[in-house]
Amino acid sequence: MSNNNIVPGFDDERDDSLKISLEKIDAVPNGLGIYLNGYIDTYNSNFFQKKITKVVEAGFSNLIFNCSALNYVSSTGIGSFTSFLKMLKPKGGDIVLLEIQPKVYEVFQLLGFSQFFNIKDTADDAIAFFKQGAPVAESIFPKVFACPMCNKHLRATRSGRFRCSECKSILAINDQGVVSLG
Repeated sequence: MSNNNIVPGFDDERDDSLKISLEKIDAVPNGLGIYLNGYIDTYNSNFFQKKITKVVEAGFSNLIFNCSALNYVSSTGIGSFTSFLKMLKPKGGDIVLLEIQPKVYEVFQLLGFSQFFNIKDTADDAIAFFKQGAPVAESIFPKVFACPMCNKHLRATRSGRFRCSECKSILAINDQGVVSLG
C-alpha cells in the first residue's frame, strides 16, 4: 500500500537522507507505524517535521516510530520527536520509539531525553503500551486537515459535514477526526 493511500499527499516531497514508510496499525486506535530509514539531523529535520505533521493532521495520534534502520539522530532530530509529543499529548495521543539502535539510543540518553519517550523492543510491546496505558482523548477538535480534493488546509471545530472553501467539495468528518468526501 502506498503512503499516499494512508496519508494523502505524503509522498509528494522526498529526501534521500531519510526514507519514511507508513503502515496502519489496526490494533491501536488512531495508530500508525512509521518506519524511518536513514538519519535525522539539522538539514533534514524540517522535512521530517512536515511529514509527521501531515500524519497528525490526517488523524493519527498514536505513533509507533520503528527506528531499526535509523542510523543517526542529532539533537535537532530529538527536538523533532519532542515537538511531536507536545503535538499529540493534548489530543490524547502518544509516541513509542521501537527497536532503537544502541548508538541512537545513546544520543537520547546523553541529552537526557530517554526518560521522556516510551522506548520498546518489540512491536507487541508497543501495541500493548497503547492498549493498556494510553489515555483516551476527550476531543480531537478543533482539527486542522487538508482537503482530500485540493489539499487546502481547513479547520473543523466539531464533527459533521462541511464545504471546502477552496474547491467547494462537501466533506464529512467523524467524531474520530477521519475526513471523507461526503
